[in-house]
Amino acid sequence: MEQITHKGRIVAIDPDITTIEIIAESACASCHAKGLCGLGEEKVKQVQVRTSAWNPHNVGDEVEVVLKKSIGYKAVFIAYGLPLVVLFVALMLLGALGVGELWAGLGALGAVAVCYFVLFLFRNKISKEYSFFLK
Repeated sequence: MEQITHKGRIVAIDPDITTIEIIAESACASCHAKGLCGLGEEKVKQVQVRTSAWNPHNVGDEVEVVLKKSIGYKAVFIAYGLPLVVLFVALMLLGALGVGELWAGLGALGAVAVCYFVLFLFRNKISKEYSFFLK
C-alpha cells in the first residue's frame, strides 16, 4: 500500500480530533503526489486527524501524518473530475435540446454549482472516508 507521509507537530488535542501542523519541506517540490495531498506548497498547514481517547501523543510531539495514495486519487476525482463530467454532460444535453450557447453554458455552470453544493451537503460523510492517520 503506497502512502503519502508528512512530518508534523501536534498543536492541539481534543477528545476525538488531533490537530497537526505540517510545514511542507523542499522535497515536496519534486514529489509526484504533491497535488494529491495539498501540502506541496511551502506553507504551514494544519490537518485534523481522528484519534481515540487513548491517544498516546501530547501537544508538541513530532508525528508522521499518513494518507493512502489511493484515497488521494479518489479525492482528486471527487473534487475535480466529477464536476468536470457534470459540466460536459450538462453542456452536451442542453446543446442537444436546442438551448442557445449562452444559456447552455450558464446552465452547465449552474449544474456544476449544484454538484459542489451537494458535495458540501455530504462533506461530513465524505470526510470520514478521506482522512489522515498518525503513524
